[in-house]
Amino acid sequence: MRLLKAEADGRVVLTECFPPNIPKYAILSHTWGPPDQEVTFQDISDGTAASKRQTAADGLQYFWIDTCCIDKTSSAELTEAINSMFEWYREAQHCYVYLSDVSTATDDGRQADSVLRLWDAQFRKSNWFKRGWTLQELLAPGSVKFFSVQGDILGNRMSLKNAIHTVTNIEVSALDGRPLYDFPVHKRLQWSSSRTTTKEEDAAYCLLGIFGVYLPLIYGEGKTSAMNRM
Repeated sequence: MRLLKAEADGRVVLTECFPPNIPKYAILSHTWGPPDQEVTFQDISDGTAASKRQTAADGLQYFWIDTCCIDKTSSAELTEAINSMFEWYREAQHCYVYLSDVSTATDDGRQADSVLRLWDAQFRKSNWFKRGWTLQELLAPGSVKFFSVQGDILGNRMSLKNAIHTVTNIEVSALDGRPLYDFPVHKRLQWSSSRTTTKEEDAAYCLLGIFGVYLPLIYGEGKTSAMNRM
C-alpha cells in the first residue's frame, strides 16, 4: 500500500508500506473530473493543500489519495487496489470528503456562518452523492468528514446523517455503522441504482467491497457481464 507522508520540513513524499507495519492514515475522497481538476501529486505537495492541513490537525502524518497512490498503468496493481479499496477506507482513521460543488462563501465573498447552513441546498445536490465509487467511501470508514470547496468543515457522517439519508435513501442505521451484511442484497443494490460511473464495468467493480467479493477486472466486458460475475 502506498501512502503519502507529510514531512516536518513541509515536503510530501510517497512511501510504500506493508502489513502489519502500516501506520495510521487518513484518506481523501473526491469525484473524478477533467484532468486539470483532478487531485495530483503536485497539488498535495503544495503546503496549502487542505488535506495536508487536516491530516496534521488530526495528528496524522500519512494520507492516501487514489490519483497519487495507485499506478493505474499497471493492470495487476489496479485490480489489487480496487479489490482492496473498501478495506483501505475501512482501516483509515478518517475519510476527508472535499466537495468541489459546495461553497461556504456568500455572494460578497465573505465566509458564511456555518450555523446558518447556507450551504445545505448545495450539499444535498452535490455530485459526490451521484457517483458509484463514493458509496463505499461513505459507508466503509469509521469517520467521514465533509468539507466545502474552501476547506471549511461542514460536519461528519453522524451530524449530517439525516440529510444524507434524504439524498441517498440509505438507511440511517447503515450510516450509523451497522454491518453491511445485515442488509439484504437487493437493498444494497438499491443504494447504488441511481449512481453513475465513467466506465460501465465500474458499476459492478465499485460494489465489490459492499458485497465482500473479490473479482478480476475485465474492462471491456460490459456492465451486464461484470454484474453477473459479481
